[in-house]
Amino acid sequence: MASTSNFEAKVLMSKGKRATAAYVHADCAAERNPKHLKEVLDNLLNPIKPIDNWETIDWCKWLMAGGRTPDEFASTVHAYDNATTCGLVWTPNFVAYRCRTCGISPCMSLCTDCFKKGNHHRHDFNMFLSQAGGACDCGDTSVMKATGFCDRHGPDKTSGKGNAPNDLMCVAEAMMPRIIFRLIQHLREYSAHMGFNLAIQDSDAFITMLLDFNNMGGLMRRVMTSALTNPTKYRLLNEVPDNMDSEYAQYLAESKRFYERGLESLPNPEQEIGEDLKDCPSLQRNLVHRTFLEELVFWTVKFEFPQKVVCLLLNMLPDPDYKEALTRAFVLHYSRISIMLENSADPDTLSNRVVHVSVQLFSNESLALRMTEQLNLLHVMVVSLKSMMSKILIRSTLHYPEQNTHSVVDCAKPVMKDHCYWPLVSDLNNVLSHRPVALKFMADDSLLEMWFSFLSMFQGMNVNQRELNQHIEFEPNTYYAAFSAELEASAYPMWALVTHLTDSGTAQLTRRVLSACLKEWYEWLESTNYKGPIVEDSMQVSFHLPLHRYLAVFLCQGVAKQGIRIEEILPSNDTMLTLLIMHPLRVQVSKCF
Repeated sequence: MASTSNFEAKVLMSKGKRATAAYVHADCAAERNPKHLKEVLDNLLNPIKPIDNWETIDWCKWLMAGGRTPDEFASTVHAYDNATTCGLVWTPNFVAYRCRTCGISPCMSLCTDCFKKGNHHRHDFNMFLSQAGGACDCGDTSVMKATGFCDRHGPDKTSGKGNAPNDLMCVAEAMMPRIIFRLIQHLREYSAHMGFNLAIQDSDAFITMLLDFNNMGGLMRRVMTSALTNPTKYRLLNEVPDNMDSEYAQYLAESKRFYERGLESLPNPEQEIGEDLKDCPSLQRNLVHRTFLEELVFWTVKFEFPQKVVCLLLNMLPDPDYKEALTRAFVLHYSRISIMLENSADPDTLSNRVVHVSVQLFSNESLALRMTEQLNLLHVMVVSLKSMMSKILIRSTLHYPEQNTHSVVDCAKPVMKDHCYWPLVSDLNNVLSHRPVALKFMADDSLLEMWFSFLSMFQGMNVNQRELNQHIEFEPNTYYAAFSAELEASAYPMWALVTHLTDSGTAQLTRRVLSACLKEWYEWLESTNYKGPIVEDSMQVSFHLPLHRYLAVFLCQGVAKQGIRIEEILPSNDTMLTLLIMHPLRVQVSKCF
């Protein structure tokens, strides 16, 4: 049967690309599941052929054009483009703009064309060189105010372009799932044998074809996103037939094995989670993919966010349904991203590429809130951070080391020195800039407990010992890693949270934060076995006291703006008050030496 179909496809294709495309187009316009297109695609997209075969790619373009030339088809489709947002994607070292006057999210950015065509006269804006890459937010009402939109973008800019002919996209709709599945098959195969660099290099022309399709505008973009997010198409194309006689059936079975091996190679972080998170999809031991998009995001993570695949994923963001689907897929794999960051040979590049994606997804307040409510986004972020830091813990050397059971991060480890945690804390700060998300964070006692347990890993880290007897030839540079980590992973989220506590209406949230902070401080005090000043440790100091800082900042905010009395928070016991002040006081004294 397979050889007969192959023969029929070759006979049809012998008529030439344009004639074959016209014939297939008529077939697609008349039938839901056109037989002849399937036969042609079985021949063209046979996985035995190299994915970057020029003739195959050219055939795909002609077939999709349905009897027109590919250029004519692209122009026709573009004429019906109804996109209301810009969505231009850029890579690092691109000059972009940010307008604080127009921005709803602090991460909003604009391309040069949209900025210059918008009205930003006397606005608080800046021009910057993008480090991680980004995408233009012009036209997106969830990220910026409509007054800053250019004359081409915004919900009110949908001019009367009319409706496209019913049969214009019929071939594209039938072809697109097969084209995307061919890319998925290629990534599976190369993951098993050849590695991610070669996988992306050998599929460059194929991915470029998909980017060209996307650039035709909203009409084609919708076809692509529908194929990527359709669970039925994903299930049907992945089905391995019972009859294994055909060569393709055998390939499908092998492809499935490559996929399963890939899943096993990227496990979830081994971090204890509470009973309330045992059903969280993002924290399951075994990943379950239901769409091409979810599997494509998996390979994007596994292959360390290759630039061209990242651009492909981001270029389709102007489609709002796709944006939500991509965000869900990203959150589903989020905890595994932390493992890739820990183990990467080039954490700087990987960090920038991760943030290139996440900043586009988490800058939308309503979307970030839905991910928090439906997929436990905040819990996933904190679990990922805790998991990353828990692998580099060492025994604290404060006071009597032999009596100290507290563990702190080792600032000499690559995770700290290379700032591998930066994308995770950057994302956390981004979502905490949204008031509804931040309030949920502070209203969740289990989440606060987890957060302060994470902060305690920095409490008393990188102890400085004063040397009186001999010259120190080489100063350790761990101080830089320690201060950077406490600033980015502790202080920035703290200020993001405090910003939302402005009146008595949120006083109860402040009390929750202070209660969780004090509870963790008591536990830290007990684990360090600290009962008061001792002569033996007078020459040592740690500058890193995030629990004290949180206590001071939230207490100050509560007393100054929320009507909280200091007596209801601080311990009434004089001994405990003395212990509370001793470590900050020691930091102040050390400045005088």
